[in-house]
Formats: sequence, C-alpha cells, structure tokens
Amino acid sequence: MLLYLKRIRDLREDNDLKQKELADYLNISQQYYSNIEKGERTISAEIVKQLSLFYNVSSDYLLEITDNKEINK
Repeated sequence: MLLYLKRIRDLREDNDLKQKELADYLNISQQYYSNIEKGERTISAEIVKQLSLFYNVSSDYLLEITDNKEINK
C-alpha cells in the first residue's frame, strides 16, 4: 500500500470516522471514497485540499512529500 493511502486511512481511523462520514463531507459517495483509500481511484487535488483542511495537516504530509504534519504559515 502506498504510504499516502495509509496516511489518509489512518487519519480517518484516528479521528473515529467512518468512510461514509468523510464521503459526505467531501460530497462524494462512500464507494468512491473507499476506492480512494484502496488505491483503486486517483485522488484529485481538490480532495487532497479538502482533507488537508479537514484534518488540519499539510497536503505535503498527505502526499508523503514530508513527514511533518504541520501546515506552514
């Protein structure tokens, strides 16, 4: 599994969220979100942005460019 997929799943699980809850926030279906976590669907830049804002982590962290979760201001 690609690290960025694991990070996205781990953040969801660490926040005790179901895929359906996050899919509703992102305005996508639960199946679509599930396919993102499984690596069966490419994650769009817009979804990366929304997840970054939702979890208050940097998009670079989500995409495994860095291990630093903090958003640079």
